Amino acid sequence: MKLVPDRFDAMVRPRGYVFYGWWIVLSSAGVQWFSAFLWMSSYGAYVVLLEEEFQWSKALLSGAFALTRIESGLLGPLQGWMVDRYGPIPVLRTGIVCFGVGFMLFSQVQNLWQFYSTFLLIALGTSLGGYATLMVSLVNWFSKYRATAISLSQLGYSLGGLCIPILALALEAWGWRTVAFGSGIVVLFLGLPMVQMVKHRPEDHGEVPDGIDYDHPDAPAPPRAQVQFTARAAMRTSAFWLISIGHALALLIVSAVIVHLIPHLTAGSGYSLVMASNIVLVLTLFQIVGQLLGGWAGDRVSKRWVCAACMVAHTVGLLLVTYYATYIAVLGFCVLHGLAWGVRGPMMVAIRADYFGTEAFGTIMGFSSLIVMFGMSGGPIIAGIMADADGNYVNGFTLLAVLALSGALCFIAAKPPKAAPANTGSSFQSR
Repeated sequence: MKLVPDRFDAMVRPRGYVFYGWWIVLSSAGVQWFSAFLWMSSYGAYVVLLEEEFQWSKALLSGAFALTRIESGLLGPLQGWMVDRYGPIPVLRTGIVCFGVGFMLFSQVQNLWQFYSTFLLIALGTSLGGYATLMVSLVNWFSKYRATAISLSQLGYSLGGLCIPILALALEAWGWRTVAFGSGIVVLFLGLPMVQMVKHRPEDHGEVPDGIDYDHPDAPAPPRAQVQFTARAAMRTSAFWLISIGHALALLIVSAVIVHLIPHLTAGSGYSLVMASNIVLVLTLFQIVGQLLGGWAGDRVSKRWVCAACMVAHTVGLLLVTYYATYIAVLGFCVLHGLAWGVRGPMMVAIRADYFGTEAFGTIMGFSSLIVMFGMSGGPIIAGIMADADGNYVNGFTLLAVLALSGALCFIAAKPPKAAPANTGSSFQSR
């Protein structure tokens, strides 16, 4: 029996059994599924109900979301160092507990300070127990199929978005407090077993990246040797800053859409809460298609040029939903924004691992988050403040679209660094 009998087995079963890295992909997808379903993608629906009950302004509600993104960004360097030093499991466990308990406390809020406090706890949980920690494990377990693995893991986030209409129906049937408390129980019940599967590095478990023994006569050609950057060395390159800024500019639109798309469609375009939630479902379907395309393309073509094209699609899509309320325009937004988000998302992780290696990946991502957080927090704040002032989202969304377009230039300019600067502790390792 050949080591690599066909293309599928070459990727999934390179030694005749399912490579353990794919179980990490599955677990990571599950964690991101309930994170998106119960919180990130559903926050816009909570905004509508909280605004009705407490009469809080859009700026205040956006500010809570933005504050959580700032907290996540500031936590990034420490979180990345902790994962690189101690591995992902203890960090993930702590995050899941904070996430679940935070949701339960959120269900009991009566005033603004309680609302902000519980949001900070939820943000701590989703940061430690989510995307950034999971990605450190995946970039270590995969090299040849890295973009594919990352994109498949992030399908969990998209599938969570597909469930938003279900959550909207639950919110209307049982109220947001009951749904929030139940969500906390789900996070603890599902999350803790899932994160036990996420191991740090394959070498610690008798495996190699991709599960491929490149010394075997039937194995494919090994990937090119990779430069390993320390965090300090990475931050001395222009690529680190250009990728981080481009990522932040993309998240101006992504974060604003997460928080304000449903309020924009319900208040500005006359859609019901359920109809608006269904539009999120359509958006998510195209995001899933984009993730599959991104995983395939990311392992084959230039990531920076694809990311630049995605920035243009983000911009055009947002302008469509801003200026036109017709179903055709909204569908166009779903196609462009969904595909761009899906394709670009996995590449944000893969391009950093390709450029800077995996040895200090968590720390590098952590410092990058200090820049990226301005996009994730700034988008909702800008849109919310301008919507309160203007009575609609037109000017705010237009400004974000123009700002995001400049991110295409950042990705085009972000060429791979040729080598790590001297005297920074860099090493070379075959992957």
